[in-house]
Amino acid sequence: MSQVPAADATLRVLSHLAGARGPLPAAAIASALDLPRSTVYHLLSVLQEHGFVVHLPEARRYGLGVAAFELSGGYARQEPLSMLGRPLLAELVDRVGESAHLAVLHGRDVLYIVDERAPRRPHLVTDVGVRLPAHLTASGCAILAALPAGQLRALFPDQASFVDRTGHGPKRYRELRQVLAQTTQDGYAREAGGVTLGLASVGVVVRDHTGWPAAAIAVTYDADAGLDPAWLAREIHPAAAELSRRIRGR
Repeated sequence: MSQVPAADATLRVLSHLAGARGPLPAAAIASALDLPRSTVYHLLSVLQEHGFVVHLPEARRYGLGVAAFELSGGYARQEPLSMLGRPLLAELVDRVGESAHLAVLHGRDVLYIVDERAPRRPHLVTDVGVRLPAHLTASGCAILAALPAGQLRALFPDQASFVDRTGHGPKRYRELRQVLAQTTQDGYAREAGGVTLGLASVGVVVRDHTGWPAAAIAVTYDADAGLDPAWLAREIHPAAAELSRRIRGR
């Protein structure tokens, strides 16, 4: 039980609105959160005054305001995900002796936000700021496997959506679904030669407080090194779980 119930209720209202498909009636918010309607109306009024909520009088609904959007912009500017993930990746690299990176989904691509290189390992193209086709990377497939089917289909509506780099990797939606089904079954994603011939990667998803795939951690290695992907996944999982915990603020 929170020691500051008003703050707890306010944050719950904001979180509920953020997870909704669109603006909601106050009564629906109260029912979903098991809060008194009078409390919800008071909270919405205060949030509206500060710009975190907007009231749509004709529809009798409430949605997130500009101030809530500004919070997301502040989050992006401060780059907390990369700051939280960097020390975990450094420890992971020390354990496995291979290079590791942290990536987030950006459209149909993954965007690399942390890149930790192991000494005397193969050169990689995954520098910070680099974007690569998600379906060709282990980090991308780890994230894609955790998306709802409808969103996945929207990202890859036709064969033209599938960029090719080396001739390896899924080239149509059916093949991608097979790869992602295997990822879900194994609990980690794999790729070999999809980005760079001769290199392979293992990726594990990082989830936020709602269970949404916020990012993925991957390790890349020489495909001929004889490393066991399952072993690498077991080494990555604790780092991914810890980053998930840190994202949640607990």
